[in-house]
Amino acid sequence: MRNGTTHLFIPGPTNIPEAVRQAMNVPMQDMRAPDFGELTLPLFAGLKKVFKTDSRVFMFPGSGTGAWEAAISNTLNTGDKVLISRFGQFSHLWVDMCERLGLDVVSLDVEWGEGVPLEDYAKILEADTAHEIRAVFATQNETATGVTSDIAGVREVLDAAGHPALLFVDGVSSIASIDFRMDEWGVDLAVAGSQKGFMMPAGLSMLGVSEKAFEAHKSSRMARCYFSFEDMLKLNDDGYFPYTPPTQLFYGLRKSLELIEEEGLENVFARHNRLATGVRHAVAAWEGCRLCAAEPKWYSDTVSAIIVPEDVDAKDVLSIGYNKYRTSFGAGLARLAGRVFRIGHLGDLNEVMCLAALGSAEMALIEAGAKIELGSGVAAAQAHYTGVDHMALRLAAE
Repeated sequence: MRNGTTHLFIPGPTNIPEAVRQAMNVPMQDMRAPDFGELTLPLFAGLKKVFKTDSRVFMFPGSGTGAWEAAISNTLNTGDKVLISRFGQFSHLWVDMCERLGLDVVSLDVEWGEGVPLEDYAKILEADTAHEIRAVFATQNETATGVTSDIAGVREVLDAAGHPALLFVDGVSSIASIDFRMDEWGVDLAVAGSQKGFMMPAGLSMLGVSEKAFEAHKSSRMARCYFSFEDMLKLNDDGYFPYTPPTQLFYGLRKSLELIEEEGLENVFARHNRLATGVRHAVAAWEGCRLCAAEPKWYSDTVSAIIVPEDVDAKDVLSIGYNKYRTSFGAGLARLAGRVFRIGHLGDLNEVMCLAALGSAEMALIEAGAKIELGSGVAAAQAHYTGVDHMALRLAAE
């Protein structure tokens, strides 16, 4: 018999607050009922606050990948040239989607552990005097490597070059957890997903669309059906959808937005930073381990990708953590398989939960062969969370 809680510390799906889970426990209802908009219209307004935009935010049934496709297919045309960089599995997948949808992709391969290369973007955009590049893509938070990029910096690069390209941002593992300012940063299309900072099950994607993107939509002829803006626009203003919507998820989102507003969005960002910094202190205390993120400017506040010592297989860490200590950590993806395990620290999370993740990780690391000191990472995180260096106090007392 296995007692107690099974712990989830992957970077999504994240833990669901009990209040959100209970909010979704409602009977089915008529999605064409005259009062259905009373549920859905406030959700659109709440999402605008989280995206920090006065423009429109769509909700599509599906994962963030669906919103990616909606963003591309509704604003670009086959053969359009786009600029994108890849530095992890998810930014790589966005490149793959662009290529499969027939775009002319200028792809910059960046070292995994770094983020959007602003200087390279600047050179390419400044040289593109004919403005052949129709869109610039940026992944704000690369979940595979624990890297966060500077989206405001991308906008500065575009403006400095006087370039009119649309700015697409993958905010799936950042929006509602890491500072994101759609209007201030001039983001034209921003993608989010329910299973990350919104603390819900997977199955609902959100897409913020600027007025500039709607202008581009008028000349877009790319094939689309399920993700058509036109179909959404005909019904969304009254709170309805062109197909059967995920009503239970709407109830969960309503509660999630209430929780975010109650805490305060800026406080949500500060909490994520505080918790993530504690995890980073722990990793620094583990001999032979280090973050995949190459330097502090890239550190993510939603996920830490941890490179294990060379004589340790990260797959063993994952297996021991799951099978013996009932803890799920994120696996290393693609070229990082066996070299990295990931601790997701986003959504419904607090200090003690982070300490549980670190304690389980330490035991799994040691049993996998790492030569770290038991309790070292936990103590380092505790010192950060409490603001007290207990080791220094003990040495002083002696």
